[in-house]
Order: sequence, then structure tokens, then C-alpha cells
Amino acid sequence: MMLPMVETVMGLVALVVLAVSYWRYKWRDRSNSGKFPPGSMGLPFLGETIQFSIPSKSVDLPPFLKKRIKKYGTLFKTSLAGRPVVISTDPEFNKYVLLHEGKLVELWYLDSLSKLVGHDAQDLEVKTNATGYVHKHLRHLILNHMGPESLKEKLLPLLEATAERTLDAWSTQQSVEAKHGCSKMIFEFTSKLLLSYDAENSGENLTEDLRTLMNGLMSLPINIPGTAFHKSLKSQKKLLNMIQGKIAERMASPAETREADVLDHVLEDMKTKSFLSEKFVTYIFMGLLVASFESITSALIMALILITDNPQVVEELVKEHECALRKRSSGAVGITWEEYKSMPYTMQVVNEALRMTSSGPGIMRRAIKDIEWNGYLIPKGWTIFISQSGVHLNPQVFENPHVFDPSRWKQLDGGNVTGRYYIPFGGGGRQCAGAEFSKDLCAVFLQVLVTKYRWTKVKGGEIIRTPMLKIGGGFHIKVSKIQE
Repeated sequence: MMLPMVETVMGLVALVVLAVSYWRYKWRDRSNSGKFPPGSMGLPFLGETIQFSIPSKSVDLPPFLKKRIKKYGTLFKTSLAGRPVVISTDPEFNKYVLLHEGKLVELWYLDSLSKLVGHDAQDLEVKTNATGYVHKHLRHLILNHMGPESLKEKLLPLLEATAERTLDAWSTQQSVEAKHGCSKMIFEFTSKLLLSYDAENSGENLTEDLRTLMNGLMSLPINIPGTAFHKSLKSQKKLLNMIQGKIAERMASPAETREADVLDHVLEDMKTKSFLSEKFVTYIFMGLLVASFESITSALIMALILITDNPQVVEELVKEHECALRKRSSGAVGITWEEYKSMPYTMQVVNEALRMTSSGPGIMRRAIKDIEWNGYLIPKGWTIFISQSGVHLNPQVFENPHVFDPSRWKQLDGGNVTGRYYIPFGGGGRQCAGAEFSKDLCAVFLQVLVTKYRWTKVKGGEIIRTPMLKIGGGFHIKVSKIQE
């Protein structure tokens, strides 16, 4: 009776030994071809994912990054969610990588993010990465509908009306949790702009599903009830169903009833672009909704928290916007492009909020060939993870980087900083096409807020850094209209 049990135990021990041996062999330095960056690969499969996800109640770097940068420097190796990763806060290496898209690196996501946002979309990007054709087409599409010309011609007044409607609703409540309120506003606006989805009257709460989806982007891809990844997959399904329903509805509708939105543009392109399958189009819109939802919401809520804690910044904003209103011609209705462009201090506030936010987990690429850098080897197939917060909180570039100081942007050399030390929207050929739209939305919201409303903090507002930015306890404010 004991013999089978002993054999079983011995077999398990052998498997463990083989697994550990394989792990050590897999991650050991290639003595003949170069040395890996310093660092630890952690445990098999888990790697250092748990340590990476430990939150920090501070605007400072998360403990994971801070500890390893101090120990290993600005370039180090680790393993996240079962994949070998090199994490970089080195501005020169980051720029080198982002400028060699398609030659040394390709777009890449970790498994959980890839499966939640769209594995097929990533596969197509990878296959066409050498020419960047798909990316160029999508970038042109976004710029056409959300870029500077579209903002100038039609979107600015729509953004202003949205901000006014949102703040007016907030002023009727005892208090509002500002991040939830901002995310709701942003989802309603972008979903309408992209595919004419009426979120306000849909009867669904897809804003909450987007929040759940975001919580699972950097989780281990374990689809077991109760895990963040499992919850995210359920929310993903709801969002995909909505997008697929809009696509089917639009394809079945007569051409003369079309909405002239981004979806109509894509459906028209499907007639001539073979890569635009219905499934790929679905994931395009999933990616656009996720990107706009998280990045703009985080930047706007960070700006609100920071200016609330710095009344002197609010005073400067009020001065600038009241001056702009006095200069507005009598026939002008609402904010104009020229007015928006003449708000230097507002843009300094937005830039500073974006610098301190670094809302996304980071910029990810995959090495498509071995990369040599300063004596280190980054093997083909490894993920490169550029930490935006690690770059944005560099004390050698930004004096007292943890201090909210919009005026610092007066002295900074924009040409030297942007592209190396300030990358809220990525860099190289893949810099976010919606960057101007994001900044405009924040600026317009701030203008409406400081000229027509006053607000006080009720509770919350604790900034927590994990791979994603979180607000501990929410940020609850009481908003009141200024009596005219």
C-alpha cells in the first residue's frame, strides 16, 4: 500500500526539481551573447506579480519600483504574469525603443490585458507591424474625428456643454464622488462620439463595467470565479455585446440614416480595407473606449484633487479664465479655439496633473530581435515595460517631483523634456492620437468649474499608486453654483 504513495511523492518531487531547473535555465544569463539586466525573476509563473501590485498611499513611486531602482538602477528584469519583462525608467533607453518601432520592438500587452482588450487586435498589429499600416490607418481615423481640426470646428462647444450639464447635475446633490462622476461623463461623451451610443438613456451601467475591466488589466490571467480577471471577463462580455449590437444595427440601417460618427467611417472603410473584419472592428472600439475612459478620467480627477488642495492655483485659474471671458467678443457663444489656445496657465495645470498621474500601467513593447544596451542583452520575445511614473517623477529633471507646481512648466524646455521625460501619451510613432482631445476636455472642464461654480472637499481624495492610479475612499465634493 505504501509503495504507490512513495512513488507518487517521488514523482512529484522530480517534477518540482525539473520545473525549478527549467526555470533557472530559462532565466540564466546567456554567457556567450550578453548579460541580462540585473533583477530577480521571482517565483515560477507568478514571478513578481504580487510585489508589483502592492499599493502605495502616496504620489511617489510604488514600493516595487522604488526599491528596485535603488538596488538595480533604471533598467532591470523581472517576471510579471508569467512573462519575462524588462522595466525601464531610463529616458534615453525609452526614447531609443519608441523610435525603433517595427525594427527592434512591436506593440505588445501582457496576457491579461491582451485578452481583455482584444487578442485578435494585437495579433493583427503584430503581423502588420513592419509597415505600421494598420496603426497609421487607425491614427488617421482618430485624428479625423478627435484631432485639432475637429476640436476647432465642432467639438469644443460640445465639450463645454457636457461639462456644464455635468456640473449642474452635481450642484443639485448633497455631494458627489468625483471620479465616478467624471468617468460617467467621459464614457457618455466618448461612446456617443465614437458610435452614437446613448449611455445616459440605455438602462445599462457600462461605466461600472469599464471600471471592473480596468481592475483586471494587470491581474494574473486566471479565469476562476472571484478573481479580478474573471470579473473583468464578465464585464468585457457586456461591453463587447453593446459594441457588436451597435455594429449590427448600423450595418442593417439605410445609408441615409447613418450618424457620420467614427463607426460609420470604419464601416465605410470595411468595403475597401481587408484587415477590417467585423471582429477586429469590435476590438478597435473596445480599445478606444478603454483608453479614453481611464486616461482622461485619471488626469481630470488628479487635477481636481490637486487644485482643491492648492487654493492659490484655483485663484490663478480664475484670473486667467475671467480675463478670457472679458476679452470674448459680444457675439461669441461659448469657448473658441483661440480662447482655448490663450490659456497658458490652464495648460500648465493640465500638464502637471498628467505628469503626476501616469494613470496607465505603462507603455509595453515586445523585442522582435535581441537588443543590446549599455552592455546588457534584452532577448528577443521579452516584454519591455516603460514606466511613465518612473520617468515623470525623476528629481533630476523635475525639482521636488512630488510637489504639484504648474508654474514649473514656464521654466522647462519643452523640446528637451517632451519625448524623454514627459510621455503621458506615449512616444515615437505611436504617440496617442487623442492627446489633444484629452487635454482639451480637461481644460474646458476646469474653465466651466472655476468660472461658474465653487466646490469644497467632503471626504476622501487619498492618492494610491498601484500599476493603476486609484483614489482611496473616493473623492467626494460639494459643488455650488456661483450666484450671478
